[in-house]
Amino acid sequence: MGDAELILGQVLSFNGDPLTAGPAAARVEPQGAVLLADGRIADHGTAADLRAGWPQARITDMGDCLISAGFVDAHAHYPQTGIIASWGKRLIDWLDRYTFPEEMRFGDPEHAAAVASRYLDLLLDHGTTTVASYCTTHPASVDAFFAAARARGMRVVAGKTCMDRNAPEGLCDTATRAHDESAALIARWHGQGRATYAITPRFAPTSTPEQLEALGALWAAHPTCLMQTHLGEQTEEIEWVRALYPQARDYLDVYERAGLTGPGAVFGHAIHLTGRERQHLRDSGSSLVHCPTSNTFIGSGLFDMTGLADEGQRIGLATDTGGGSSFSMLRTMAAAYEVAQLRGQALHPAALWWLATAGAARALRLEDRIGNIATGMEADLIAVNLTATQAIAQRSARAEDMWEALFPTIMMGDDRAIAGVWVNGVRR
Repeated sequence: MGDAELILGQVLSFNGDPLTAGPAAARVEPQGAVLLADGRIADHGTAADLRAGWPQARITDMGDCLISAGFVDAHAHYPQTGIIASWGKRLIDWLDRYTFPEEMRFGDPEHAAAVASRYLDLLLDHGTTTVASYCTTHPASVDAFFAAARARGMRVVAGKTCMDRNAPEGLCDTATRAHDESAALIARWHGQGRATYAITPRFAPTSTPEQLEALGALWAAHPTCLMQTHLGEQTEEIEWVRALYPQARDYLDVYERAGLTGPGAVFGHAIHLTGRERQHLRDSGSSLVHCPTSNTFIGSGLFDMTGLADEGQRIGLATDTGGGSSFSMLRTMAAAYEVAQLRGQALHPAALWWLATAGAARALRLEDRIGNIATGMEADLIAVNLTATQAIAQRSARAEDMWEALFPTIMMGDDRAIAGVWVNGVRR
């Protein structure tokens, strides 16, 4: 065992999904410790036991901070970093006014590298240690993102966005180019270090049936990759899909026909779903990603968290930068709570934290590697100060249990609450 570090604090871990099993699926060791060695979690338990068992370990005492797995952001667009919090558009207008002009700039490898570095540093500042990001149609944007993540030791998921219609000519590829350029990127990056490739059609309206079929064939040839796209975000989008694909039973059926559902398929938003779509998503083992700040910011709708969880759907949480209005998974948890309240669903703090860590990792099929504190997992951790601001501290001081102490940080916390970040066992 190499240089070992023992991190002391209040240690949060999960033995199940609090959304369905209740808060008892989460456990907090109030005087806990996590042992890191060789980029892994080598042990965890009480501070007293681990101090005695590993006397040679270097001690990092985080006091009353909560020690947790790093946040996992299951759906984002790193090229939209520069247009986050832009005013006044719904989805289709947002793409035309903000997204497409910004993404045109990523044909420049130097620009892509600069934005990728800035974006990943912003995530780490906010305690996010893994993200699944769309790139642009330019292969250089994918290279830049994976290279920036490798330089930081981060586990990430990403892929070249594919579009061959209903987008500016400078951003469109073809069915053949989408397949071949994605295949070359898979060969270059997938499984290299901590990189996972995701085959990435933007969404049905910007791909022809031929392109979706080509990407379905590519996924069948590379089944250890993920597939990420958008589904059921806004009602106008659904009507557009219906007009473009009149033979399809519904929006999801467009992807089904192309072989783009099943284990490893990750669908962002999934707000407006038919009963048939919900059943197929569950039965196929596809994942859904809730993007609450985005859904409220551009007026998309209210995700049915409790109903979908009760059905047995595989659900994660995400910022959806830059349609989402924050880089922070704390702010995203707060928005998820607020959206659920509007549907009459009060999400417990344990469920919110699970969605931002183990749940999002599960949505990305990475739950055996990240998202929880367990022996053998990759050592991506954060220390969270539960009294980071005066407003939070005065409320937390009146808490009667751990969850009541944590909830003010979920609702009012930001990057100031992140007291420490460890990526692959190395503190940043």
